[in-house]
Amino acid sequence: MPIRREHRYFYPIDWRELSATIRFRRAGGSCEVCGRPHGRTIYHLGDGRWWDAAMGSWRDGQGRLLRTLPRIEDLTPLRATRVVLAAAHRDHNTANNANGNLAAFCQRCHMNHDRPEHRRRRWRTLYRRKAMGDLFAGPYGTR
Repeated sequence: MPIRREHRYFYPIDWRELSATIRFRRAGGSCEVCGRPHGRTIYHLGDGRWWDAAMGSWRDGQGRLLRTLPRIEDLTPLRATRVVLAAAHRDHNTANNANGNLAAFCQRCHMNHDRPEHRRRRWRTLYRRKAMGDLFAGPYGTR
């Protein structure tokens, strides 16, 4: 996902090179959480389980091999997704570009990692909008 315009200046000038180093040199072109390979189309069930064509087996959302195969009923919502790796800040601080703070995540793992931060930002935005509405609504409630 591209960096939003208002957040662009929080990242260093060489972010593209730093991101590529994390994603392809350190992580080897696969997600550091689940192992999904960058640039490949994978088949998944939507709950984290995915087919690893290179190994010829199913994996769970953490990249571990599944001991039991999915039931045939579970295979009906089979979806195809093209995997795109992104570099993520583990502590959500874009100024902290230490090697240990950066991780290579696929889009699913990145969204799972950022979920609490997205909830916090959403709450803060809604709270601000409500406060602005209360401040500028006037005495007769022109909402």
